[in-house]
Parts: sequence; structure tokens; C-alpha cells
Amino acid sequence: MNRLKYPQKFLLISFIFILPLSVLVYLLLSDTQGWINFTRKEVLGNAYLRPQRQLWLDIQRLQLLSYRDSDRHQPEIVQMKSQVASSFQALENIDRKIGTIFLTTNKFKVLKQSWLNIQEDTQNSVNNPQYNLLIEQLDKLRVQVGEQSNLVLDPELDTYYLMEATTNHLPEMQRILGEIKLLTYQVHKQKGSTLRQRSQLIMLLATLKNDNNQLKASMSVVFNNTSTLNLRLRLTNNLTIFTKDIDLLAEQLNLLIDTNTIPNPEALFTVADRNLQEGFNLWDQIIKQLDFLLQNRLDSLMKKQAIISIFIFIVLVSVLYFLIAFYYGVMQTVWSLETAAKQMVQGTLTKAITLDNRDELAAVVNSFNSIGVALVQSHLEVINLNERLKVENVRMSAELNVTRQLQQMILPKTFDLIDIESLDIACYMEPASEVGGDYYDVISQDGRLKIGIGDVTGHGLESGVLMIMVQTAVRTLLENNETDPKKFLNAVNRTIYHNLQRMKSSKNLSLALLDYQDGIMRVSGQHEEIIVVRQSGKVEQIDTMDLGFPIGLELDISEFINYQDVALYVGDVVVLYTDGITEATDIHEVQYGIERLIEVVKQNLSQSAKTIKQAALADMRRHIGTSKVYDDITLLVMKQKPGL
Repeated sequence: MNRLKYPQKFLLISFIFILPLSVLVYLLLSDTQGWINFTRKEVLGNAYLRPQRQLWLDIQRLQLLSYRDSDRHQPEIVQMKSQVASSFQALENIDRKIGTIFLTTNKFKVLKQSWLNIQEDTQNSVNNPQYNLLIEQLDKLRVQVGEQSNLVLDPELDTYYLMEATTNHLPEMQRILGEIKLLTYQVHKQKGSTLRQRSQLIMLLATLKNDNNQLKASMSVVFNNTSTLNLRLRLTNNLTIFTKDIDLLAEQLNLLIDTNTIPNPEALFTVADRNLQEGFNLWDQIIKQLDFLLQNRLDSLMKKQAIISIFIFIVLVSVLYFLIAFYYGVMQTVWSLETAAKQMVQGTLTKAITLDNRDELAAVVNSFNSIGVALVQSHLEVINLNERLKVENVRMSAELNVTRQLQQMILPKTFDLIDIESLDIACYMEPASEVGGDYYDVISQDGRLKIGIGDVTGHGLESGVLMIMVQTAVRTLLENNETDPKKFLNAVNRTIYHNLQRMKSSKNLSLALLDYQDGIMRVSGQHEEIIVVRQSGKVEQIDTMDLGFPIGLELDISEFINYQDVALYVGDVVVLYTDGITEATDIHEVQYGIERLIEVVKQNLSQSAKTIKQAALADMRRHIGTSKVYDDITLLVMKQKPGL
């Protein structure tokens, strides 16, 4: 092989198409395996929907029995509860097998707990909100399975619309039919309908008709685009019966809406019962046909994969000899060049490389020898440069450490916060790098509190220095007894603006300042929303967008500054934060969000400010898990103490 030129070598390889053929086959095989995995997941999703469909039916039947005379139907209710329990067991069995694939286990546990709550209801009351909650949770579980199992992403028109029917139209129609039946029972029991009940019937009927039309349209697309000739024959009868009975039910409901009574209640209830059962029968048939279509597709894909695999094996065996020969021919030269390269890196290359080659690699070796001495010299220069960079890195690290220490030194200490009589305050700040760009401070002077929180764009040395500047400016103005919020904030802005111009920096920051005295909190400046949770649990979110302007962008921002007064009462909690908390993301790029922060505060409302702070931080860290923290995190919790 070493006697051949490179064009000759590649001509030999190209002759058998080893490279392009390998790439083509690999892509084809990967694509086929991807579709196999896709379809297998759909099959599993279909399997998960079967016990869920039975549970849906049993729950609706139990709810209807519970609404009717529960004493007279007590044996039937007990029997139906046993049936629901069996259906739950079937669903639990399938969830144990494939629940981790579809991320449904937690939703199933919540669903089962709702069922246990209903079992504890000795009244068997249909008005028990757990029934509605159970149906809602079951619907969410269905949506989760549809999304996670690819059932709503199928590329084929026939299977896609079949899946649309089983995961969307039929469940929605069954839910509406159940609500209509409950509502008509109420009307019959009351011997007349209220205006509200008629309005509900009108809306439910309109939705049912719309879903019925959509189901017909979807199945029409299925029949027109399927390659399975018997599919129309297997589904048409059930589909026709179901959709026609829906129309019949709609006519009887229109009579109820128009006359305010049920002329023939038994006929109406019979049609409604029949609709429910026919819907579930159609549901079963569609799932069965969907399994058939998916299995056919899966068999076809696996057969295609097997053919490709055999073809790959034959090609690889045919060219194995040529690959081995080419490999050793090239590697003899590569090994020599590698040895020489190591010597060059170490600066010990002393002689030229000699090879008995007649191909283009011989020219490469000659060029390698020509630049060898120059590269050795360059290597020595790089070593010297690295040594200088190490010294520079040590110096910069020391500067960053000093700035970080300065930041920590000017933050309020625990004993400063304990001395505050009117508020229980807890604070926390964690920079994303050595030096953070978040700012907060709590300053007490002459019975008044000045509380500040801000967020400098970015982080690092420059942001940390700017944070220190802001703290100094605020402290200086406070020591000079400046109480007007507009003048105060504008003076801070002018100071920071001039310093940034001198630094030639494009940094700026959001900054909110709170003046607290005698239970009144005056807010000025633009920052994140301020959360106020009253002792009663009521939540107020103070939008600061119209209370200020970013600091350091303009010289004069007085026309943008405003303030808002908030009265605090015993037990009220105020939360200040930077976007490092609300925008913290988990591994799926889902943000923590202000709603979750508010919920944690409400859950710990009776606790101290320190406990609330710890609970919020712990909940945020549970959310982000192993994800990296990319922004500074600052949290300040204040709680009004008794005495005002």
C-alpha cells in the first residue's frame, strides 16, 4: 500500500463505495431505528389508555349512581366502588411497568389519593368536589400519556386522527355526556330547570355537537387515507350509531331547553346511557384498530431494519481486507510523525524523520522536517508565555478576592437586623461567580429604615464594584438626612452615572428603595415586583416599573421617579428578590417563577422571616436540582412584628 499514490488508494476505496455507502446506510439505519422507537412508544401509550378508559367509564357510572337515591342504590354503589378499585389496580399495574417512561407515576399517585378520599365519603354525595377533581386529574393523566407517548405527534394521517379520537374527541365527549346526564337528573328531580341549568345545557350541547362534527371529520380523513381496506368496515357501524344517537340526544335536550321540562325522562336517560356506552364501545374499537395499524408499521420497520443490517454486514466483510491494508500503510507514517511531534512538544527533536514511502505522505514528512526546528522554538516561547499568564491569573484572582471580601463586609450583619424592633428581617445573597452584581442593604437610622435591593447587569469584578458604589451612595445620602424619595434616588443615579462615564462602562442596574417607619413602607425605584403577603393569606404584587428607571443609563431620571405607600400590619410578610431566584431553571429549562415563590411564602406565613427565607431557598434548589446557577441569587424577607 505504501507504494501507491493517494489518488490510487482512494480510487480503490471509492470503487467499492465504502465511505458514501457506510454513511448512507448508517443514516438510513438510524432513521429506521428512530421510527421503531417512536412507534413502540405509541404502542405503549395505547396500552396505557386501555385501563384508563375503563376507569373513566366506572367513575362516571359511580358518580351517576351516587347522585341518584344513594340509600336505594347502596348495594350498586358498593359494587361499583369495588369495580372502580379493580380498575385502579389495573391502571396501577400498567403504571408500574411503563409509568417512568411517560412520567405519569406522580400524577397517578395524586389520582389514587383522590379516589381514597371519595371512598372515605360515607355520604356518597355527588356534590363531593372530589368527584370533579378525580375526573379532572384523570383527564390530565390522559393528556400526559398522549404527549409523552407520541400519540399526538404521529406522522400518518390515518393513525394520527385515530389517536386524536382516542386522546381528545371521545374522552371530551364522554365527559360532556356525563355532565349532561347529571344535569338532566337534577332537572328531573327538581321538576324543572333553572336559568343557570339551561345555560349550562346550552353550552354543553354546543360543545358536544362541535366535538361530534369534529369526530366525524377526523374519521372521514382516516377512512380516506388508510391503506387498510377493512378499517372502514370495522369502525363505520359503531361510529354511525354513536354519532346519530348524539344527534338524537341533542334533539331531546333542545326540547328540554325550549320547554323547561323533560317530556319523556326515561327516554332521555336511556339515550344518554346508550350514548355513554356506545362512546366507550367506539373507543375500544378505535384503540384495537390503532394497535393493529401500529403493529403493522412496526413489523414493516423491523423488516426494513433487518434487510439493511444484512446488507451492511456483507459490505463490511467484502472490504475488510482493503481497510486493514490501508490502515497499516497509513499508520506506519502516522506513528513516526506522532513520535516526532511528541519530541517537538518536549523540545527534544534532534534529527529528521526518514521513511521509505513513495506516496504523498513522504511529502508531508519532508514538510514536517522543515518546520520541526521552528515549532520547537515556538514551543519554548509558549512555555514562557504560559508562565507569565499564570502569574497574571494569580494577580487577577487576588483582586477578585479582595472585591468579594469588600462586598461581604458592607452587607448588613445579623446583629444589625436583630436590633430592628418593628420588623423581623432575614437576608441571603449568593453570587454566581467570584464577585456578584446583586445589591441589598438594610440601614436603620433615627427610627427609620432604608431598605434597598438591586441587580447590576452581569456579574464579575466590574459589577461588584458598581454594587459597592451604590451602597456607598445610599449610605451617604441617608447620613445627610435626605428623605425625599425622588431626590434620593435621582442623587444616587447621578453619582453612579458619572462614575460609569469615567469608567467607560456600559453597566446599569435596577434599584428599588424602601423607606419604613411606623408600619408604613414607601417604595420607589424600578426593580422586580415586590411581594406582600398579608396575615390573612391575601397576596399583593407591587409593580415597580412606573416607580423609577434603570440606574446609570441617563443623567437625570427625576421625571421617571415615583413612589407608593404600603401599610403593614402584624404578621404581614414582604419579600424582595432578584431575578436570579424567579429565573432559576431546572434541567428542562423551566423557570422557578414568582408564583411558586409566593406559594412557599403563603405555606410558611406563620413562621419567622428566617424560616420563610430558608423554605423559599430550599424549594428553589429542589426545583433547579443539578442545574447550574447562572445568575446571582438574593432574597430578603421582612415580617411585621407585633406592637404596631
